[in-house]
Amino acid sequence: MLITHDTRCALDIVVDLVNTAPEDDTADGLASVADLDEFVRKHDISEVGSLSELDLTAVRKIRGRFCGIFAAPDARAAAVLINELVAAAGTTPRLTDHDGYDWHVHYFAPGASVADHLAADCGMALAFFVVAGEQDRLRRCEAPDCRHAFVDLSRNRSRRYCDSRTCGNRLHVAAYRARRKEAAG
Repeated sequence: MLITHDTRCALDIVVDLVNTAPEDDTADGLASVADLDEFVRKHDISEVGSLSELDLTAVRKIRGRFCGIFAAPDARAAAVLINELVAAAGTTPRLTDHDGYDWHVHYFAPGASVADHLAADCGMALAFFVVAGEQDRLRRCEAPDCRHAFVDLSRNRSRRYCDSRTCGNRLHVAAYRARRKEAAG
């Protein structure tokens, strides 16, 4: 599957957005307008003006919808959620070449809110995966104490953890120690 630069950026944004959602004992990664502003700056999200509490509330709402897409049991369920998100954002595809990036497509209307911007661009990035029959690449970490979202871009679709250096390594070390203990035991 060919993934363009702007689609990859949108995927990174949606994964990080989903991973800001509070889970069990974790705090909300978007607890304030300042957190949202930092998120926008970190991801270099273009055409975003001053942010407000209304923006924060709207972004949290679409974050919940994105969480639903990652939890969707099949492509049809994901498609329904994506269609709702993208339609509500009022997509307006347009070509642009800003900030030193080559030509790419923005799906949000000029002057759109940050929530509509994210819903349109990230929703379309996820739509490309459903269209390509790759919805199963939208995953949650298999580590029992994690559940972060990620997009499996490995060739053989074998990625199981959000980060192999933390979650994956931690579980592999625990399994190794259990085998050693059993062998010694």
